[in-house]
Amino acid sequence: MITMLTLASSGVAVAQEIKAVQLYSQDELLKMIAENSHLTRVIEDRCQLVQDIEARAEVLRVPAYQYLWGDMLAWGVCVDAEPTRGIEFIAAAAKQGLPEALEQLGRYYAKGTLVQEDKERAVVYLREASALGNLKAQIQLAELFIDGYGSPYDYEEAYHWLYNAVTDDKKVHARIASYLQAMEKLMHPKAVRAARRPADS
Repeated sequence: MITMLTLASSGVAVAQEIKAVQLYSQDELLKMIAENSHLTRVIEDRCQLVQDIEARAEVLRVPAYQYLWGDMLAWGVCVDAEPTRGIEFIAAAAKQGLPEALEQLGRYYAKGTLVQEDKERAVVYLREASALGNLKAQIQLAELFIDGYGSPYDYEEAYHWLYNAVTDDKKVHARIASYLQAMEKLMHPKAVRAARRPADS
């Protein structure tokens, strides 16, 4: 606990206690990233951890921290916005196989967020994230396939991932069901049967 003296509106010095914030564990940070609350948390912590986050991203090269630092730079959270450097750090996390980073790059290229829109490049990132079990990526990948992007050779695998997806979100469940129906129209019945195999086979 740190005690700071601040001036109240009356001009009288008032002691104000500021809690020292603990650095997030890897699991905690990954959970925040999955919930998309990581940037909000950094702000709520009054930007006290910027130097620690930067060190873990730049020096230790921890993927989750590279992703966080990249997002902070990309959107100017607690630091000056540097979108180019931000994307570089997110890409570095993706190269280390962080599914959330792969999914985000795929989403950015699909929508043209911060980067030039490139649906085929989006497919590459989303396919990688999908193979690592990222449900958001699996849904977006199916969406791109339905819209005519990517290779028909990948449809069976994408269908397989979605067919075996587990979610308690009714809207996501309904979206998956509609995408499976749409993909069935693009696939040979034999490929659909093969794609309906259990997840662990």
